[in-house]
Parts: sequence; C-alpha cells; structure tokens
Amino acid sequence: MTATDTRTPRVAARTRAATLALAAAAAGADLGAKAWANNALPGDPVHLGLLDLRLAFNPGVAFSLGDTLPAWVVIAFTGVITAAIGVFAWRTAPRTQAAGAALAVILGGAMANLADRAADGQVTDYLHTGWWPTFNLADVFIVCGGFAFVALSWRQPDDARGESPAL
Repeated sequence: MTATDTRTPRVAARTRAATLALAAAAAGADLGAKAWANNALPGDPVHLGLLDLRLAFNPGVAFSLGDTLPAWVVIAFTGVITAAIGVFAWRTAPRTQAAGAALAVILGGAMANLADRAADGQVTDYLHTGWWPTFNLADVFIVCGGFAFVALSWRQPDDARGESPAL
C-alpha cells in the first residue's frame, strides 16, 4: 500500500482478487468465443445485420500493424505490454475500484489475445461490420476499458474535494 492508501490490507487484498477475477472472466469469455468461432464459422459467416460473425486471423496487432514481423516479436511486445498493465492494475486496484474494474477488462482482453497469439502466432477475430476491420471480444474489452479508465481519471478523487474516502 502507498502512504495515501487508507484501505486496510484485507480490503486491498479483496479488491485485488476481484480485479484478477474480472480479468480472468473477461479473458475466459473471449477465449470461449474464439473456440466457438473456430468451430462454427470457418467459411460460413453468420449475417446478423449491423454485426456479422466472420472468422478471420490477424498475425499483427491492432489494424494488422506489424503483421510482417516475426511472431515471436509480436508475442514479446504484447507480452511486455500485458505484464505492464497487470502490474499497474495490481498496484492501483486497492485505491480505486472503478478504475480497477476498467483495468481488469483491459487486462483480460490483453491476456486473451496474448494467449490466443501464443498458440499459433495470430489472433482469432470473429466480429465484423461492413465499415470496420474484423475484431473480437477481447478488442472490445480493451477499447471500452480504455475509454472507461480515461473517463474515470477525469474524476476528482474524494480526498481532493475535502471529503474522506469511504473505507
């Protein structure tokens, strides 16, 4: 805990456990969806209107950046970033539950994509719109968690307003 952290070690441990559980649940949801997509969608997309289910594979990162790099470089790069997010989430979770939840879904998405990429050097994508590259649930978690984290960072902490934080 930091000097400004007023939570007890027990509360901090529970908050960290909840953050890790949410990250694991997000990763599990995406990996389960990827397994389903690999079995149900090869060569047979499902048209749902605005969003289609279509199997695609991405050897690069966002928008296929780095798709010509060796797989080990992309895996190492994404592994370092995922580890950094994990350390940041671990260190900040006891101080703010809402931001911890945002970091948890970012971490879960990053872990799912890293695990998927480690298997064969590419990420399985299965969500498609006509105007955006094919993506997956992990990508949704990363983007939405990022937006939530930024929005929550704009909030003024309780102690900065002169109120004491709830224990």
